[in-house]
Amino acid sequence: MDKSLPCQPTALDRPRGAHRLEAFSLKAGRRLTLYRQSVIEQWVILEADPAVIAFCERPGFIQSEGKRYLADFWVRYFDRKELVILFDSASEPPAKSDALLEHAGLTVRAVQSSEIAASRTWIANWKRMLPCLIATRGLVPPSLSSAIERFVSRPHRLLSIEREFTTGDPVLVRAAVFGLLHAGRVQAPELRTHELSLLTEFVAVGEVV
Repeated sequence: MDKSLPCQPTALDRPRGAHRLEAFSLKAGRRLTLYRQSVIEQWVILEADPAVIAFCERPGFIQSEGKRYLADFWVRYFDRKELVILFDSASEPPAKSDALLEHAGLTVRAVQSSEIAASRTWIANWKRMLPCLIATRGLVPPSLSSAIERFVSRPHRLLSIEREFTTGDPVLVRAAVFGLLHAGRVQAPELRTHELSLLTEFVAVGEVV
């Protein structure tokens, strides 16, 4: 699948008093440097969405209704592409490039702070799961993931999955479960409203062969 990007992150000067926020993206395969908490949270939403196959932070400026905005993300889904702009109380720091981004044919989606707030539990849960996935990259055998996917053809709690498959350290089993969720092969709807725990149920998406 083509994951090539039409843009590169726009270089920014860190605003006075702002924290430098860094994260590693599995989908981008590299480290991200961001300066606003809201952008970190929007990145988590994109990172956790199985429909997102590629993205680029700070892809460039767009002009709309006489105003110039720095898009926060360019996003490629399976069936479309879009630009995401966050509107919150914090302003972007000055950018080192004034080049306008060609966005003809792209949907420009404005995300309000209330939308991110509504996903707070989902974001918090993924902030716990992503470090596990990053730390175990390349260590989870595909056979383990496939076996777990078959096991959760009907809903099972994380506790029962670990009991079924753990022979020592449960980290790889958890990573396999979270990896299946990240890939969209299993789902756990309650993670949108409840904190991740050993009682969280996971179930395969669709028929498992």
